[in-house]
Amino acid sequence: MKRVLIVTYYFPPRPAVGSLRPAGLAKYLPEFGWEAVILTAKLPNKTATECKVIETRYDDTFGFAKRYLGLDSEQNLMAQIAQLKKKLRIRSEKSVLDLLLTPWGEITAYPDPQKGWRSYAVEAGNEFLQQVNVDAMISTSSPVTSHIVARELKDKFGIPWVADFRDLWTQNLYYPYSPIRRVIEKRLELKTMYKADALVTVSEPAAQKLGALHRGKPVHMITNGFDPEEASSPDVDLTDEFTITYTGNLYPGKQDPEPLFIALRDLLAQRVMDARDVLVQFYGAEAGWIDKRAERHGLRDVVKQFGIVPRRLALEKQRESQVLLLLKWNDPRERGYYSAKIFEYLAAKRPILAIGGVDDVASELLDKTRAGFCGSTAEEVKGILEELYREYKTAGEVGYKGDATEINRYSQREMAQRFAEVLDSVSR
Repeated sequence: MKRVLIVTYYFPPRPAVGSLRPAGLAKYLPEFGWEAVILTAKLPNKTATECKVIETRYDDTFGFAKRYLGLDSEQNLMAQIAQLKKKLRIRSEKSVLDLLLTPWGEITAYPDPQKGWRSYAVEAGNEFLQQVNVDAMISTSSPVTSHIVARELKDKFGIPWVADFRDLWTQNLYYPYSPIRRVIEKRLELKTMYKADALVTVSEPAAQKLGALHRGKPVHMITNGFDPEEASSPDVDLTDEFTITYTGNLYPGKQDPEPLFIALRDLLAQRVMDARDVLVQFYGAEAGWIDKRAERHGLRDVVKQFGIVPRRLALEKQRESQVLLLLKWNDPRERGYYSAKIFEYLAAKRPILAIGGVDDVASELLDKTRAGFCGSTAEEVKGILEELYREYKTAGEVGYKGDATEINRYSQREMAQRFAEVLDSVSR
């Protein structure tokens, strides 16, 4: 069996969506002839993976700031800043605190906040590669420090290298820094990727952007996926209520539950629905604007937030729900991008209600897999909900009609097989 070194800052049990893709590769690549070795930063707890994991030290770029502000050294700085602003009742995105932090972060966190991991990862990678034969290497971002580490190892050992972009680098739609920094960082991106043997990303629009910037490089599109083992988890009893469940973070201005709230308000007012039957539940960082909007539509007793819960519990809540809520991003430039959430929902085997945006790849996926419904206006959502609620009242539950054969195309096993094909091509 051939061996691949996967350079990734995020890996379970580090709590981040970015951990799921490298975890899936580590788990399923061996089925296609590739043994995975993980090079990552020191993990918060023991990992459950069976593959070899090399953990290294790392320096927290924002450690001084956290200590100065009296924040938790183990938690994300910006998330804690958001909580601090909430306590201080600062609502503006252009407060004095923001004006101070933005330029400081732009300089300090170059090229990303995980840059303090680079030297330790390169040292550990050097030591490992001197002792063990490795046939290829994958680096996955964000953070882009993973690619910088892989580039240094490539320079020294000449190992075939595949750079995987879960998020684009300087071409990211939501690049957070100034135009001046983007110009400087674009040069770093070109220099870093010059030695990569192939590039991978998660959607066709992203692949087109990568190909235009890194001319002459083979670029492959491989979507994220769900863990098939999670999809085969034991069934749980569905809730007695007509539950609509959302799991994950919410992004105000980019995701909009308003069509859902309007539809529910109207259906309850018309007595098509009974409020005693209906529960909309959000699991994730609590957002005050959700409560305000729900109250504005008279849904205080229907819409509930339960805060952040362990991933295991979030998956259980998905499987027991009558309907899963997917809030698509409103930016039309996002129409070619898959939300990582949609793959997790596929594993739950419950009907998905996607709200927002125009026709996009998420709409196409739900149509192909028959795993759910899409509505962009309150009227469309109202029609979908009325149908689902009628089925719930008649049959006692909302039936699931997903096409298993089509859905399995979006599993991590399929993802790993496609990565294996890329690894085979660059390592010949």
